[in-house]
Amino acid sequence: MDAWQYILVYYISISIPSVIITVYDKIAAIKKAVRIPERTLMTFAALGGAAAMYVTMKAIRHKTLHKKFMIGLPVFIILHTLIIGLSYYFLITK
Repeated sequence: MDAWQYILVYYISISIPSVIITVYDKIAAIKKAVRIPERTLMTFAALGGAAAMYVTMKAIRHKTLHKKFMIGLPVFIILHTLIIGLSYYFLITK
């Protein structure tokens, strides 16, 4: 596998559970059940699931009033975009 394929697999692998835990937390909030801690949600976002999590949160209207998420997730998206860009530059173009 090429380097860019490893990067793609990583981001897909972290995005899928990010979407799942976001949807689960929304359902748990509705049912007043045990929730996913915000720290866990932010950890998944920091690890690379921010874009998928942001789209999911907007789609299901979950945590959209929390500044921590509406500011933090775009910051993580920007950081990971830079990481992907630099990875592409150093791993693929050289």
